Amino acid sequence: MVDHQHILLDPSDLKDTRSGFGQGLLEAGKGNDNVVGLCADLTGSLKMNAFQDAFPDRFFQVGIAEANMMGLAAGMTIGGKIPFTGTFANFSTGRVYDQIRQSIAYSEKNVKICASHAGLTLGEDGATHQILEDIGMMNMLPNMTVVVPADYEQTRQATLAIAQHHGPVYLRFGRPKVPVFIKPDAPFELGKIQRIVRGTDVTLVACGHLVWESVIAAKALAEDGIQAEVLNVHTIKPLDHATLVESAGRTGAVVVAEEHQRNGGLGSIVAQTLSQHQPTKMDFVAVDDQFGESGKPAQLMEKYGLDAATIVQKTKALLGR
Repeated sequence: MVDHQHILLDPSDLKDTRSGFGQGLLEAGKGNDNVVGLCADLTGSLKMNAFQDAFPDRFFQVGIAEANMMGLAAGMTIGGKIPFTGTFANFSTGRVYDQIRQSIAYSEKNVKICASHAGLTLGEDGATHQILEDIGMMNMLPNMTVVVPADYEQTRQATLAIAQHHGPVYLRFGRPKVPVFIKPDAPFELGKIQRIVRGTDVTLVACGHLVWESVIAAKALAEDGIQAEVLNVHTIKPLDHATLVESAGRTGAVVVAEEHQRNGGLGSIVAQTLSQHQPTKMDFVAVDDQFGESGKPAQLMEKYGLDAATIVQKTKALLGR
């Protein structure tokens, strides 16, 4: 049963989640003079132009110097600023992991690390830019909050929410235009799973671009008499253990779907939680220990099995249907 209070079943609007970040950052800037933006030569790609135009004195173009950007952001927090750093997810994490660990996470600095072009849907730039390890890297850092919203509207909501949250945050979003299915008035709470489809036979646990694919999968499964529950895990850390354990206990089967490596991502985190609190039969839709490649986002998602069809296939196999 779809929760019509939260989502649109037939969304007509397509928007990129990075634009949701840009809109949210502008709104956060209007609401708090301490919000500042830093970008590593990718202002247009991160959709930070509107913030830059509205608040030129609060925007800092640091150039292709991501490590320096993280250090600058950490220092700004000492003076009470709330810095939002912007670059591609690969450069937001892999290139600057030492700076994040030492200057931001260990020091508990109030920096918002905002990462676009994550995962395979970066597309044509290929394997060197398509980071698929970042959720795991950020999740392992003490003091770090990890947020992976599902669409434009939820990315806007998440950006506003992390501006209010005190502490280091990793916000992950993407490049392609995807359906806008979360309603603007749907509640958003950091650390709280959003149940968007209610079911009794299997729980589909997803984040980011795979949430909508899970909704499509749930509709297809319903036609075959399988009632799938869909959980939108927009906050991966801290994880909402209570909602996850309750759902898994009720359905008895879980399929986790994410645009990330199978090792160390949402699937690993969910499996660890359930092994401790609610042992459950599981399967995983994720990149299986491979690097990406150059191609159109939709083609890559299909080739690597990050789509509704694969979710349906693995769900049926898990249930023995």
